[in-house]
Amino acid sequence: MECMGKLELFLHDQPGLTPVLLKAALAHVQFETIHPFLDGNGRLGRLLITLLLCEQKVLKTPMLYLSLYFKTHRQYYYELLNNVRLTGDWEAWLDFFAEAVSFTAAQAVETAQQLHDLSSKDRDKIGGLGRAASSTLKVHRALLEHPISTVDRLVKETGITAATVNKCMRHLERIGIVRELTAQKRNRLFSYHRYVGIMNKGTESLPAGSSTNF
Repeated sequence: MECMGKLELFLHDQPGLTPVLLKAALAHVQFETIHPFLDGNGRLGRLLITLLLCEQKVLKTPMLYLSLYFKTHRQYYYELLNNVRLTGDWEAWLDFFAEAVSFTAAQAVETAQQLHDLSSKDRDKIGGLGRAASSTLKVHRALLEHPISTVDRLVKETGITAATVNKCMRHLERIGIVRELTAQKRNRLFSYHRYVGIMNKGTESLPAGSSTNF
């Protein structure tokens, strides 16, 4: 509890002001070293980075996903944390953290641009549907927020009737924008598959189970 109390003071710039990225880097190691809970310390420690950057107005939304970079370099990440504890080698950790932020931020910008380009192209495709275009565009906008969705959810999001949403989904399937994942008559699940593919880029090479075990 004493260590957690000191961590809280550090997060609130006591006894002195710390630049926010440096603070996030140091706080992560401090939290992981304290290891206050029986489970979930890694997830909470990584979440702490993003929450701190949002609270300090460095990020408007939690778009910096450092977890993937840490997972990709998992062994080195663990070595750096351990070296801080054993030898006080903060410099190597800070170099790694700065590289993680730089790489992930650039990747986030690239991903956002790809998603913007995809949505623009798909809106153009939908525009060619004639009278069905207006309602289908509303469904498309809802899929941008929930790229894996059911008809019931899309009805709630758009205010369109279930019958119309089903027609829109048939149009979107026909022009290659969505795919059905369930192959059943009720509670069908649809995927805005290219959108999901862009979001998942970079996760394909991770070891099996790493998303849950890390």
